[in-house]
Amino acid sequence: MGTQPLVLVADDEPRITKLVSIALSEEGFRVITASGGAEALAKAEEVRPDIVLLDIVMPDLDGIEVMRQLRERRPVPVILLTAKGSTSDKAKGLDLGADDYIAKPFHPDELAARVRAVIRRSSGAAPGAGVIAVDDIEIDLERRMVTRGGELVQLSRTEWLLLQHLAGNAGKVVLHTELLTKVWGPEYRDDLQYLRVWVSRIRRKLGAKPGEAGRIRTFQGIGYLLDIETNASPPGPAPAGHVAALDVEEEAPKAPATEGAAV
Repeated sequence: MGTQPLVLVADDEPRITKLVSIALSEEGFRVITASGGAEALAKAEEVRPDIVLLDIVMPDLDGIEVMRQLRERRPVPVILLTAKGSTSDKAKGLDLGADDYIAKPFHPDELAARVRAVIRRSSGAAPGAGVIAVDDIEIDLERRMVTRGGELVQLSRTEWLLLQHLAGNAGKVVLHTELLTKVWGPEYRDDLQYLRVWVSRIRRKLGAKPGEAGRIRTFQGIGYLLDIETNASPPGPAPAGHVAALDVEEEAPKAPATEGAAV
């Protein structure tokens, strides 16, 4: 038996299960498929997957009912596959405990990134503790302090929460939706402009010049990564294909109550 995570994909459209199976297999996952809700429950009981991807609309049992029954048996992470525009279904699924959702059609790279992110969160691995040091920047996750060139960097509560999550997953791509949910709450998971403005502010405070990504790299349409490679090129514009987030001076959109005094 392989040691890579086992993914169960349930969808009544064969082209979707084939696409997901190919995309995730190429990323090193083991994948099994089901063509409906009842088959998904039977296979989940038999093979005990590490994560389940469920289409919301299936002819026998819908994805939300399958998720409910799965959760009665054991705590398995679930990503819902939804049609574009099914906002009420997305909200219902998240309220009932889905770990994430992804709208069809989706990009294979985004799908694989979301699966990895959910598995990482559900594994119980807490963000890394200690000090993250790169260039002249030190991020002390235990003392909740950031210094640059030995000088304390003043961060608001929102800036700290965002940087803390990136630093706790340093060297890994963190999805836009994950950052928005962790910092502002699930109702803000699609408000990418919030994220662009706040990432821009943090970049400036960490020493990046206007228009430069610095150590916070952008993966267009996917998320952000705090680059801690000591042999990396000096911070500058994001590499080709990784378009830097907007570096704007405008006031950030009014955010929820996570904002507050400097950390």
